[in-house]
Parts: sequence; C-alpha cells; structure tokens
Amino acid sequence: MTVSASSARRDAETAIPIRSDASRAAHHGLVGHAPTENAPPGPATAGHFQMDKGTIDLRRGGRGLGGAYVYDGPPLVTGWHRHDLHQIEYAVSGVIEVETAAAHYLLPPQQAAWIPAGLQHSATMNSSVRSVAVLFDPALIARPGDRARIIAVPPLIREMMIYAQRWPITHARPDPVVDGFFRTLGHLVDEALDQEAPLDLPTPADPLLAAAAAHTRRNLASATAMQVSRAVGVSERTLRRQFQAELHMSWRDYLTRARLLRAMALLAGPGPSVLEVSTAVGFDSASSFARAFTRHCGESPSDYRRRVTTRF
Repeated sequence: MTVSASSARRDAETAIPIRSDASRAAHHGLVGHAPTENAPPGPATAGHFQMDKGTIDLRRGGRGLGGAYVYDGPPLVTGWHRHDLHQIEYAVSGVIEVETAAAHYLLPPQQAAWIPAGLQHSATMNSSVRSVAVLFDPALIARPGDRARIIAVPPLIREMMIYAQRWPITHARPDPVVDGFFRTLGHLVDEALDQEAPLDLPTPADPLLAAAAAHTRRNLASATAMQVSRAVGVSERTLRRQFQAELHMSWRDYLTRARLLRAMALLAGPGPSVLEVSTAVGFDSASSFARAFTRHCGESPSDYRRRVTTRF
C-alpha cells in the first residue's frame, strides 16, 4: 500500500487518540487551551520573544515575573498553542506527551518538560495526570533555547516548584518577595537545562518518512523494516537510508527508542506487568527488554516503575 503526501501528513499525527475536550481546555489556561493554529510555525528567536494574536497571555494582563499552574484532571489533548512565558512543567503522576514541529517528547513522572516562550506545541495528558507548571517572564532565563527539552529535576527545584503553587500565574502581580523567589528559581532552572534526558523521538519533515515513522509507532509489537517500507511504498534500502540521512539514526534505533518510550508510559500507570509491557511493545523476552531499558534509562523497568509510581 502506498500513501500520498496528504495522507502521510495525517499519519504523522502522534498524539494518542484519547478524548479531547475543547471547553475544558479553554478553561485551564496553561495546558488547556484549544488549538490556536492547525500546524506549528517556526519557533520564536530565543531571548527576543514577541507577543502576537496567536499567543496565550497566561498572566491575563498581570505583570508579575512568575507564577504557577496545577493540572489535576482526566485525559486531555490541548491542541497547538504557544505561551508568552517560559514554562517548566513537572509531572507528579501520570504521563504527559509534548509535541513540537521538531520532535515528540515523553514526560514521565518526576521529570520536567521545558517549553520556551513562543514555541508552538501540543500536549496530551494520558491517564490521570497531576502536574505542576511554573511560568517565567522571558527576562528571567538567560539561555532559554528555542526547543523543548525533558530534564532531570533536582530535589531543590522540585520543592520550589511545589511551593510556587501558592502564587497562581493568573494572578501574577509585581511583588518584591514573590519576584525574588521566581528570580532564584529561574536561575536554578537555567542551570538545570543542561541536564537533558533522551526522552524524545525526532519528527521527520519529509511526508513519506513521517508516515513511515508513524506506521512504526502504531505497530511497535510487529514492525519490521520490510513491512514499514511496503506500507509507505519505498524499498527497504531507501527507508533505511532516509532515516539515517534525515534523523541521524537508523530505523532500528528509531524503533527501539519508540518501544522504550511507550514502555515508560505504560510502566508509569497501573495495570500491566513488566513482562506484559515488554511483549506489548515488541520485545522478544523480558530479559532483552530489561537490558535495553536499563541501557537507555539507567535503571531497570521494575526500579523505574517503583520510582515513578511513588507519590509524595
């Protein structure tokens, strides 16, 4: 079966098909705005963000330097949107997926997603998500970058983010004590941005390659290079060459990373055992799954599950 460029673009959608509630999205402000555009534009220039009509004013006219937002609710797909502030979102429980024009990111519990001001993105809240986001005036972060990142969260930043809940972003007003708190937290976050975790899948720009990547993700348990190449109408050799040329990784490496990211999402919730997860994402045995998971994540699947399902 071959695909056209238009159908390839449809296949390239990576959000999990869960319920999307636009009215709830509009109500929640930070991660809950209805789509502002159908497709993501290029990112704003780092350090020189400018407001426009497609940007969400999270402070709603306020001028405080920072504030927090808490999400504790059912599954939700936000649609494409961008903020006027830098955002760091810490996943307390549940799994959040963030998509930008460049990549698809998995935010597991007890790590954080960094989203610079002006970056068009979409978020998918899987299962029961509880997260704490802190928003910063662009002036507070010296090196925001122009892309999303998943970062490790040191205990000090985690505790300060939780403490920041007392200052909702929707009521951000200038205050010397509060602004001083967010200046300090902003400095710590700026330093932590170098501690990036490999929890993303690059998004191909070529429509046919994007369709091949989407087909791979939809068939993690059974995908082979031959099967994927037939599905998108190219030779297996062409498929492997294009993955290496555009994404700088082999198709096999892409498949393995996609399997591990899906496994991390499954392990973060209740239900399937480690063996069931390994089978669901396509590993031949629990031992091969454990080896690959430990090599990629730095801990065994069982240790990861214990860590991310422990609430504090």
